[in-house]
Amino acid sequence: MAVKVGVNAETHVRVTNGLMSLEVNLEKGEYAYAGSEGFALRDVRSGFRWHGREYHTGQYDRHVLAGQPEKIEDEFGTGVHAVIQHESDLLPVLEQHFYVYEGSPFFITRIVITGQEEIKVNRIAVVSTQAVSSGSETAPGEALHVLRVPYDNDKWVRYLTETSPLETESYEVTALFQPDSRNGLILGSISHDVWKTGIRVKGETEGKLDELELYAGAADIMTRDSQPHGHVIGTRIESPLVMVGDYGDYRTGLEAYGEANTKVAPALAWEGGVPMGWNSWSAAMSTLDYELYTATSDFLKQEVQPQGFHNENTLYINFDAFWDSLTPAEMEDALRRVRENGHRPGTYWTPFAFWGSPAQFGQAVEGTNGKYTYADILLRDPHGEILPDIAGGLAIDPTHPGNLARIDWYMDKFVSEGFEYIKLDFMAHGALEGKHHNPDITTGIAAYNYGLSYLVEKLSPERIGRPFFINLSIAPLFPYSYAHSRRISCDVFGTIQDTEYLLNSLTHGWWMNDALYRFNDPDHAVIYKSFNQDSTTRHEGRSRLTASVISGTVLLLGDDFRNEEAAWRAKNWLGNEEIIEVARLGKTFVPVEGNRGKQAADTFVLTHPSEAQAAYLAVFNFDAAESVQKSVSLERCGLDAHAPYKVLDLWEGTVSEAEGTLTVELAPAESKILKLIRN
Repeated sequence: MAVKVGVNAETHVRVTNGLMSLEVNLEKGEYAYAGSEGFALRDVRSGFRWHGREYHTGQYDRHVLAGQPEKIEDEFGTGVHAVIQHESDLLPVLEQHFYVYEGSPFFITRIVITGQEEIKVNRIAVVSTQAVSSGSETAPGEALHVLRVPYDNDKWVRYLTETSPLETESYEVTALFQPDSRNGLILGSISHDVWKTGIRVKGETEGKLDELELYAGAADIMTRDSQPHGHVIGTRIESPLVMVGDYGDYRTGLEAYGEANTKVAPALAWEGGVPMGWNSWSAAMSTLDYELYTATSDFLKQEVQPQGFHNENTLYINFDAFWDSLTPAEMEDALRRVRENGHRPGTYWTPFAFWGSPAQFGQAVEGTNGKYTYADILLRDPHGEILPDIAGGLAIDPTHPGNLARIDWYMDKFVSEGFEYIKLDFMAHGALEGKHHNPDITTGIAAYNYGLSYLVEKLSPERIGRPFFINLSIAPLFPYSYAHSRRISCDVFGTIQDTEYLLNSLTHGWWMNDALYRFNDPDHAVIYKSFNQDSTTRHEGRSRLTASVISGTVLLLGDDFRNEEAAWRAKNWLGNEEIIEVARLGKTFVPVEGNRGKQAADTFVLTHPSEAQAAYLAVFNFDAAESVQKSVSLERCGLDAHAPYKVLDLWEGTVSEAEGTLTVELAPAESKILKLIRN
């Protein structure tokens, strides 16, 4: 349906497209949004912090439609752009920009603050309301759930769903949803060049939300900041673009949100297949040496790859931290051995974190010929003090010329040595608020964009003549345009508790795969034993592998295969052609249920991308001590509730049938991947 605009120049502006409506009250400086699935926002205001006070549109004297709404055609489609201008004699002008598109249940908005003289702002409330309606009156008993999305994936932070009474803050995006109907409202920023975005949600009584505010300028313990958000300065200051949409299935809404981001800033393209191979961290940690690295490549080449564990007939064999414990001669020979095996070597680096002691502050920065020391490039507060460390690492200023030279030195080294994969870790250090060397960069996210864009250009295929896979490990979720994959969780090892923690991230982050990033990274799959943990049972180990397979995925193993049991599991499990074929799809499974509090969903589904009558189900038992029988509704999985299905257990090779409900028997810590084919 075409976008329609109704204007009463003195009182109201109304914009509709059949799926949603916006109505602006020009007398009060407020607007209302109503979606077709029952969600509505009323009395919505926008505002900003200036000279120590908060100002919002309701406090302005005059509210006018700035010119006639303009017809637009852009990446989002065909639509209308309307601008509401708020004016007061002693305040900067505040503009609300609204974009509404044909056939879309969402609108996009941005706040612009302008003045004759320079303005300094570090907080903009883009969407602020105390009136949220979920349409729950049509679904009595359905509690409204609020999704908290973490800013990054450090310190084993979890996604979380809560119901009122609550007071929470999500970062960059949230979903308000009803778990039974799955109706949901999605709110999130879709540009990430300057601001960190927070979404504050508060509800004092059961079943009711009292406050909802999406604002630019988040900086707190969850963003790892010790300093306030940096100020943006100028005669024209823009908020991030923000998307607000009402969906019949909140999961569809989150996928649409991911896609909307890529229309503003495309994801980093990757033409190759799913990376498969091995990473050293879990197997050895700080004891990594030449023997382990080369022995792993030999074992996989001789014992596992012939059974089918590979993609495009190769594997990545990746160093993690402590690769510098090898001598230059050992490194040269190790890389030669790996390449002779037909494998691709990978490496590891922390571009924005310094791990030395104060005694090493005077150490010359690599690539600077002694011009800069590490003391020069550390990020500081406005008083010149070094920022507090995070996880033992001090932040490096991404904008400092000494760090740019350091990036040059390391990237040239990795490229010349023949690496084809890099894991970049502790990235949030580069996005911290502080006083940056480049005076034009005043916020942490602006500095992070600056440093990462510089680094990624050094690894571009156009520059080096070959593909180079870039992976982010501990990192903010946004911005995303500088890597082919990002780890969806913090470190994950091999126990069933590790698997459940990882799947908490997949439960609420599946939609990033093949959208923001080409692949979700479920971390190295430890199928037997991590260096720092006891060994796992076979069901535990296989469940950990299953979780990686369904994530999207970067499928890197994490064991020392010189251990007999680890080698047995690799040879017996990684030769399962059906399982490896699922991994090669590079498709993420979708959670069936999302109202799990801080826990993970235990059932995930994937419609087969090429077989119209087939789908995959993954089902987990997170209890390490007790068996369980699970009943899975095929209708809730998006399948035909009245059709018979043939059920193939891909791990066990058994065949059964199901109709309406699928009953799954699981031993302690066991999981299954089932292929359902409609008869």
